[in-house]
Amino acid sequence: MTVNKRRVYGLVASMMLATSILTACGDKGGSNEANATGNLENLNETGMPIVKEQINVNGFAAKFFASQDWSNLMLWQEYEKMSNIHINWTTVQTEALAEKKNLLLAAGDYPDIFFASAFSRTDLIKYGQQGVFLALNDYIDKYAPNFKKVLEEYPSVKQGITMADGNIYGFPTIYDPKFDSLRVGAPWINQEWLDNLGLKSPETTEELYQVLKAFKEQDPNGNGIQDEQGWGTGYGIRQHINFLRGTFGLNKQGTMNINLDFKPGTEEFRFVPTTDEYKQLLQFLNRLYSEGLINQDVFTTEPQKFAAEAAKGTFGMLSEVDPKELFKLDNYVGAQVLEGPNGDRRYTAMSNGLGNLGMFVITDKAKDPVAMVRWIDHLYGQEGTKMFFMGFEGVTYEEDAEGNFKYLDTITNNPDGKNLDQAISDYLTWPGGYYPGIVTQKYFQGAEAKENSLKNAAQVMPYALKDDDIIPGLNFTLEENDQIVTILTDIQTYIDEMAANFITGKASFDKWDEYTKTIEKMGLEKYMKVAQSAYDRTK
Repeated sequence: MTVNKRRVYGLVASMMLATSILTACGDKGGSNEANATGNLENLNETGMPIVKEQINVNGFAAKFFASQDWSNLMLWQEYEKMSNIHINWTTVQTEALAEKKNLLLAAGDYPDIFFASAFSRTDLIKYGQQGVFLALNDYIDKYAPNFKKVLEEYPSVKQGITMADGNIYGFPTIYDPKFDSLRVGAPWINQEWLDNLGLKSPETTEELYQVLKAFKEQDPNGNGIQDEQGWGTGYGIRQHINFLRGTFGLNKQGTMNINLDFKPGTEEFRFVPTTDEYKQLLQFLNRLYSEGLINQDVFTTEPQKFAAEAAKGTFGMLSEVDPKELFKLDNYVGAQVLEGPNGDRRYTAMSNGLGNLGMFVITDKAKDPVAMVRWIDHLYGQEGTKMFFMGFEGVTYEEDAEGNFKYLDTITNNPDGKNLDQAISDYLTWPGGYYPGIVTQKYFQGAEAKENSLKNAAQVMPYALKDDDIIPGLNFTLEENDQIVTILTDIQTYIDEMAANFITGKASFDKWDEYTKTIEKMGLEKYMKVAQSAYDRTK
C-alpha cells in the first residue's frame, strides 16, 4: 500500500557505499557500436506503436510477488499491443536478484534489457565502460522526450545519474520532488494517548523523552495494564537515526551521501559518524533504549513480525507509513520535527528525489536499442506513468468529473481479502518499490498520497532542506572505486556494529575516541580525499 519509504531510505543510504563490485566480464571495448541504433526503418519516432513490425526482446526483471507471471500480466500484455514490442521476460524475486544478475553478467549470458534490476553506481560505470551497458546520452537526447524533460526540470537528477566519465548508463527511479510526502515525513504519534495524559506533541528531544516515558508508565490506553510501548519500527534503528539527524545538526546536505556533510561555512566534507553531534545522537538513543522507550528488538525484528505487534495499537510512536493505512489504526498523527540540545531543528533525511540509478539498462545485445529507449521513455510521461501505477480504466481505476483518479473497490476492498499491494499486483508490478519511472502524486495511490501523509509532510516542510542544499550521490571513477570500495564497506560495517553497541550499552561512550581512531586507521583519510575530489568535479 506504499512506495515503501523504508526502501527509499535504504537505497539513499546505499548510494554512497558502491559495494556491488561484480566478477569481471571480459573487456567489451566499443562492441556496442554495431547495434548503435538498430533498424530505424522499422521505427516510428513518435507516437504508438513504437515499431511498425513487431520485435521480440529478451528482458530480465526483479519482481516482488513470486506468484506473478509477467508473461500473462495485463500491464505487459496491453503495453505490447500499444508498442508492438514483445518482451520475453525472465523474472526473479527481489531476494535473489543480486546473485542472479551477477551470474548472468559473469557468464556473458545476459539479456537485451535489465528492468527493475537495481544496478549500483559501481555496476553502471564498470559495465558501461566495458561496453556491456550502452551509454544513453545521445539516445536520451534524440528519442526520450519525457525523460529529457525531467532532467531539464531537475538538473540535480541529471547530475546524479551522470557517471564520472560523463555518460548515463541507466534509467533511474525518480520520486517527484514536488511530491513532498514521498520525500519527508515524521514518525507517527498517538494523539489519543497525548490527549488522555494532557500532553502536547513534543517539540524538543527532552520533551520526546518525557512523553515516551509517560506513554510507557501512565497507562494512556486506560486498560489498567502496563502494555504500552514507546517508539517502535520494524525497519531497524536507522529509522530513528535518520529522523534525528537534523535535530542534532547533521546531514545539512541531505542523505544521498549519508556519512558526509560540510564543515560549517565551507564546502569541505566531514565524516558524520565521527562527529561530536553524531555521538550526542547515539547518546540520546541510548537513553531511550536503556529505559525501554524504543522497541527492544529493533536490531533484530523483521517488518512482518513487527507489524503484528504494531497492529495491536500499543506503541506511542511509530516510524512507519501512516498507521491508518498500514495497521487500520485511526489515532495517529504526524509528530513534530524536534529541536535538539544545540538548538538545531531541521529535517535532513532527504534526497533530491533520485532513487536507484540502474533500474533499466540496455545491453550491447539489444538489436533495437532506440526502440527500447522509446519503450522505457513512455513510463516517464503522463500516460505511461498513469498506466504503470494506476493500470487500466474500468479494470483497476476510475476517473471522476474533476479528473481525479482512484482505484476501484475491487482493488481497495478486494472481495478475496487481498490487501492493496496484492490486489493491484494481479495487474501491475510496482508494489515492492523496484521499478524505473517517476512517482508522482497524481498517479500514485499508496499511503504517501493519502490525506494523513500529506498533512504530516506539510508539517515537516518548514524545517526541511531546500533542494539547492542537497548534494546528489557522488559518482566515482573506476579507479576511485578500486581505491575505496573495500575501505568503505569495512568502515560502514564497523559504524553499524558500533552504533548498535553504543545504543544498547554494550559499548561505553568512554570508548568513543577509540571508535573514531579505529575508523581513521581503516583508511578514512583516503576515502575523504576521493569523496572530496568527486564532489569538486561536479562544480
